[in-house]
Order: sequence, then C-alpha cells, then structure tokens
Amino acid sequence: MKTPILTLGLAAALLAAGGCSKSGEHRANPQTPEAQKAAGDKTISAGLAADSKFMAAAKAAGLDQTLAGAGPYTVLVPDDAAFGKAPSGTFDAKPENRAQLTGMLTNLILPGTVMAADIDKAIEKGKGKAVLATMGGGTLTATKEGGKTVLADSKGDKATVTQADDRFSNGVVHHIDAVLMPAKGAAAPPAKAGQ
Repeated sequence: MKTPILTLGLAAALLAAGGCSKSGEHRANPQTPEAQKAAGDKTISAGLAADSKFMAAAKAAGLDQTLAGAGPYTVLVPDDAAFGKAPSGTFDAKPENRAQLTGMLTNLILPGTVMAADIDKAIEKGKGKAVLATMGGGTLTATKEGGKTVLADSKGDKATVTQADDRFSNGVVHHIDAVLMPAKGAAAPPAKAGQ
C-alpha cells in the first residue's frame, strides 16, 4: 500500500524547483520578511557548529556550500552521538565515499521551510502519520510518540526531534537524536579504493 507524499513537502519541492504555488495555502515556501528578520543573516551552514560531525560530513560531501545558499531548506541535524552510532566507515570523508555521504545527508534535508507546527498539523491531518519528501528523493514518516515528533526512515529506524525551529536566513533546522538513512545505497558499506 502506498502512502501519499505529504502535500507540504510536494509543494516545497515544486517551489525549490522554481515552480510556484498559486493557492498560497502551503507554508513550505520562501521565508516571509518577518521570518527572515527573526532568523537574522546567518545561513544554516554558518549557524551550525563548524566542528560538529554533521558539518564535517556536509563539507566532505560538498553540501556546506548548498547550505550556505539561498534555500530555503529544512535540515534535520543528528547530534554528534548519533553519528557515533552509525556503522564504522559510514561517514568517512574519502573522495570515493562522497556519493554515499551526499545520499545520506540529502535524506536529512526537506525542501522549503517546514516548521515543527507544519509537521504536527500534517500528522494530525494524516490521522497520526505524515510522509515527508526529502531532497534526496526519499521519504521520512512523521508521527507523534509521547507528545514528541518522531521521524522514521524507510527501514523503520526512528529519530526524535529534540530541538525544533532553529531559524536561519535560508531555512530552519530541527535537531534529532539519530541518523536516518535513505532507502537505497547509503546503508551499504563505504566503497574501498580499487573497487
């Protein structure tokens, strides 16, 4: 049984691709001047700790420049402890591992600005579940557990949102307590030189 993609994520994907929503009913769009003022002039790339494991992986994948761009983006940032729980070699910053890193990180980026309240409304509208489209072409499933927003990847691994709605000039960051993997390829062992 296929679950429909969250309308919010689809609208955001269209906006990110240069389309525009004529209905104006979706929040996943470029930031309003009020939101921009609240966020200040610091981009996601500049606002996240440069020594964090997420930013180290983003730099290795070349996504740090993307996260310094216009956006808007919604980034799910696992804490450093979550990166430590990933299989050995998963986030190696070797050139031959760049495609894998990119796939894993784009699975943690949603197009547009998607606030926690937007996700919660989508969960409510979806009768307890909402499917979010990622920039990597995959999906994450959002639910509520014990009053907290929980995201699951295609394998069913879960991450809880520990801190939401950190606003930046080009989007928003939600901090999570686990790394969510894309459906294909990223969970495979990293490529070895000569293979």
